[in-house]
Amino acid sequence: MTAGHAPLVLAFPEGLAAAQRLAQAAGGRCAAIGHHRFPDGETRLRLPTPLPPDLIFYRSLDHPNPKLIELAIAARTARELGARHLTLVAPYLCYMRQDQAFVPGEAVSQRIVGALLADWFDALITVDPHLHRIHHLTEAVPLARAESLTAAALMADFLDQRFRAAGLPPPHLVGPDQESEQWVAAVAAPHRLTYGVGVKERRGDREVAIRFARQDCAGRHLVLIDDVASTGHTLEVAARALAEHRPASISVLVTHALFVDDAVARLGTAGVSEIWSSDSIPHATNQLALAPLLARALVPSVAVR
Repeated sequence: MTAGHAPLVLAFPEGLAAAQRLAQAAGGRCAAIGHHRFPDGETRLRLPTPLPPDLIFYRSLDHPNPKLIELAIAARTARELGARHLTLVAPYLCYMRQDQAFVPGEAVSQRIVGALLADWFDALITVDPHLHRIHHLTEAVPLARAESLTAAALMADFLDQRFRAAGLPPPHLVGPDQESEQWVAAVAAPHRLTYGVGVKERRGDREVAIRFARQDCAGRHLVLIDDVASTGHTLEVAARALAEHRPASISVLVTHALFVDDAVARLGTAGVSEIWSSDSIPHATNQLALAPLLARALVPSVAVR
């Protein structure tokens, strides 16, 4: 954003509260996009006027298909109304997992959706995208500025405050598998928390087992850390394995809380007592506001409120 310019954040209905927090943290203002869905599934959108030359759209891209169409319509309309530079703040970024064709004829959705977003917007800011085989977000979204932020420090501070306030010893952080080690280590580092990761064993096409070192678990407050919780199956298997070692408690902390179907209930049955998430996706487990993190990326020269 231009130095000294108060940003305008445009938000769709489901993300209005988070967008308002972002606008406040960035010293700007927030406006709602008029949104009406017809019985046949089509949408009528209305943007506020007049628009500034630099404009921010806020939308998290869970349940992405209808949201992507609406973003395309809104971005084109904004340019027709005179906006010249469009930034998309999408705390959760969709279609990042499908980064190669695993069978002949399969669409590489990451590259296709990334190219669409690059056609519609001039800059993209997201948080902890689920990237596997690429190292930089610009490889998926070909923009001069496609920025991937991390919520690791926010998560670390949240845990420190939570356990101190409860008068409990620092928790031991746990990653469900070897792939999560780098992520868990980043959350552990700011407050020098101990951490470990599970060893995943595939026992057939549909059955996965995870095992943990007993000495890291018994009698301790454990926090399972992950970036995305979709079905919650991996976290469920990990929690059941941890419960066998009789910890003091098992909690879950994730950046993106999709938690489809009965995922939360299954985690409770598996022994999880607390579930916390960021507000990247509106969910009952939201405890961490991403607004300060996002605002610093939007307006680096302005003190975040």
